[in-house]
Amino acid sequence: MVNSTLVATLYVNPIQGNDSNVGSRSSPFKSLTRALKTNQKPVIIQLISGTYRAANGEVFPIIIPAGVTVVGNEANKGAGIVISGSGEYQTLSFGMQSITLLLQGNASLLGVTVTNPMSKGTGIWIESAATNVANNTLINCGREGIFVTGNAKPAIQDNVFRQNAASGLMMARHSKGEVLRNAFHQNSLGIAISDFAAPLIADNTISDNRSAIALSRNARPVLRHNLITKNTQSGMLVNGNAIPDLGNNQDAAGNIFNNNNQFDVENSTSQPLVSAGNQLNPTHVKGRVDFMAVLEDNSRRVSGSSRIFSDLAGHWAANFVEALVKKGAISGFPDGTFAPDAPINRAQYAAIIAKTFQLPPRNQGNKFKDVNPSFWAASAIFKTAEMGFISGFPDGTFRAGQNLTKVQAIVSIVSGLKLTGGNPQVLNVYRDRAQIPTYATNAVAVATQRLLVVNYPQTEQLEPLRDITRAEVAALIYQALIASTQEKAIGATAPKAIASPYIVIPDVDLPGFTDITGHWAEPFIRGLASMNLTHGFADGSYQPDQPMTRAQYAALVAAAFNPAPKRPAPDFIDVSPNFWAYQALQIAASSGFVSGFGDRTFRPDQNVQKLQVIVSLVNGLNLPTADNNALLTYTDSQTIPDYARPAVVTATQQKIVVNYPNPKQLVPTREATRAEVAAMVYQALVAIGRRSRINSTYIV
Repeated sequence: MVNSTLVATLYVNPIQGNDSNVGSRSSPFKSLTRALKTNQKPVIIQLISGTYRAANGEVFPIIIPAGVTVVGNEANKGAGIVISGSGEYQTLSFGMQSITLLLQGNASLLGVTVTNPMSKGTGIWIESAATNVANNTLINCGREGIFVTGNAKPAIQDNVFRQNAASGLMMARHSKGEVLRNAFHQNSLGIAISDFAAPLIADNTISDNRSAIALSRNARPVLRHNLITKNTQSGMLVNGNAIPDLGNNQDAAGNIFNNNNQFDVENSTSQPLVSAGNQLNPTHVKGRVDFMAVLEDNSRRVSGSSRIFSDLAGHWAANFVEALVKKGAISGFPDGTFAPDAPINRAQYAAIIAKTFQLPPRNQGNKFKDVNPSFWAASAIFKTAEMGFISGFPDGTFRAGQNLTKVQAIVSIVSGLKLTGGNPQVLNVYRDRAQIPTYATNAVAVATQRLLVVNYPQTEQLEPLRDITRAEVAALIYQALIASTQEKAIGATAPKAIASPYIVIPDVDLPGFTDITGHWAEPFIRGLASMNLTHGFADGSYQPDQPMTRAQYAALVAAAFNPAPKRPAPDFIDVSPNFWAYQALQIAASSGFVSGFGDRTFRPDQNVQKLQVIVSLVNGLNLPTADNNALLTYTDSQTIPDYARPAVVTATQQKIVVNYPNPKQLVPTREATRAEVAAMVYQALVAIGRRSRINSTYIV
C-alpha cells in the first residue's frame, strides 16, 4: 500500500530499539514518539511487534501530523502491534479529552491495535482532517475507538472495533467521510452519529453490540449495504431530528437488518423514515417507517452482500460480479448461484469476452479443428479470437474445456485491448514474481500498471499459474473496462471505479525525478508516472514549473485517456506526418480534446494556457456542462471568457481544477505549467473513476 521508495522510512522496535539510534531497519528507535520528532516529511514509520506504552518512552497523546504514515501489519489488523496509553489534549470542539492518538491532515494509520484504558478515553481523535485509518483494531477503549469531529472527512476502512465502552465510532459536528467494510462487535454502540455529521456508512458488519447505530440531533448519514444483526437492543435508534438515508425508489440501500433482540429500527423522531431496498421486517420496527418500492433496474445495485446470487453474500468479489451482471456480460446458474470460486474454462471465458467487448476483427479466419460450429460457444470463440483476445495451440486446437490460468487471462486482456507501456519494475510488488512465465512478464507489468490485477486474499501474491476463478475473471474484466474509456465496451455509460483493498497498487518509483520532492504537485506527477503516462527529461528532472507546449499536452491526453474518435482527424498545415507527436495529435484532435486555429494550423510549439486545458478536458471527456455562474467563486472569475464559463463550472464541480498557490485564484489565461497540467489530467482520471483521489489543499 505504501511506497518506501518515494519517501523516507523509519523503523521502531519497542523491545530491541533505542531512541538514540538512527531509526534504520538495523538501528531502530524504541518509541514512536521519538520517530515523530524527525522533521522529515513525508515519512513512513514502520512499527515492529510489541507494545507501545509510556513505560517504553511513549508520550501521550501521540500526535501523528500530516505527511506521516504509521504502518504496523495490515494483514492481521495490527495483532501484536499495540499502542496503549492516554494523555490529556485540548480539542477544538469538545475541550479537554483523554486521547491515545491524534491524527492530523492527511496522516495515515495502518495495521495497528489501539487501546485507551482510561474510563473516558478515546483511541483515535480526528478533527477537521482527511486522514486514512485502515486495517486496524480498536479495542477496550474507555469510551470510543475513534472520535471524528469538526469538518473532518476521513476514510475509515477495514478496521475492527471491539469491546469499546461507549461506541466503536463516534462522529459529530459537521464531519463526513467514508466508513467502509469495518466490523463492529461487542461495543455498547457500534456507531454513534450526532450534530450535523453526514458520513457514508457502507458494507460494514455491525453485530453483537447493545445497539448497532444510534443517531441524534441533525445527523444525516447515508447507509448502504450494511449487515446489522444480533444486537441486543436495536439495529438502529433514531432520535432528535436525525434523518438517515435508507434508499429511495431509484437507489436501493441494500442494508440487512435481522435477529436484533428488540427492534431492527426504532424511530423516536416525529418525522417518518423512508426505507427502500432494505431487508427489514416491518414487525420489528418501532415508530413510523414508510417502505418504498424500488424500480427493478435499480434493485440490483452493486453491493458487498449480493442481492442476485445466494453464494455471493460477503464475498470479496461481489461488487465486481454484480456490476458485470448488471451490464449483461456475465451470468450465474439456474439454481441461483454464481460459483465464484470455481475455475473457468476457455469456452466460458470466450463467451464472457464476446459479450463484453465489441472490437473490430484483427485476426481473420481463426477456425479451430476441435470446435464444431454447432458447439454452444463456437461463435463466441471465433469472435474472441478475431478480436485478438485468444488464440489456439500449435496443433490447431482450441481446447475449449481446458481451464484458464490467471496469467493466461491477464495476457489475453492486455493483448485484446492492445495495452502497452509496462515497466518491469512494477513486478516487484509480487512475492511470487519468479513464477511469471517469461512470455507474460510485459503483459503482467502492463496490467499491474493499469490497475487491472486483483489479488485475494493477499495483493502481493499473484499465483500466475493457478486456475483463475470465476470471481477473479469478473474482477479482471471489470478493471479492464475501467482502464478503457472507449465506447467499445459494454454498457451505455462508462463503468465506475469499485473500491476494493485487493486491487494491486504498484509501489515502485516510476521514475525518480530529481526536482519534484516536496513540490506541491508531486503526488499528481508520481500518480501519472506510475501509469507510464508522463515522463521527465534526460537529466532526470521533470521541470514541473516550466510551461507545456500544445504538442506535449496532446501527447499526454492521448496516452492518458486513449479516446475513441468522434470525427475525422484534421490535417494541420504546420504538422508533418514525421513530427514526433503527429499520431498523438491525430488521436487528441479526432476525439475532441484539442483543435486547431482558423488558418488550419495547430501551432504545436505554442504553450498551452490553463483555460485551454480545462476546456479541453471537459469537452474531450464529454462531461455534462453546467452554466451556474454562482459556482465561480474565484477572485478573478471576471477574467474567464463567456464561452468558457460553463466548462469551468463543470471542471470545478468535478474537482478537476487545481490552483497553486491560491485555490481561489484561477488565472485562466496564464500559460499552464507542467505541474498544473499533470495535476488537472490526474484529477480528470479521478473524475472518470480511473484513479484514486489525492488529498491536496489546491484542489478546488
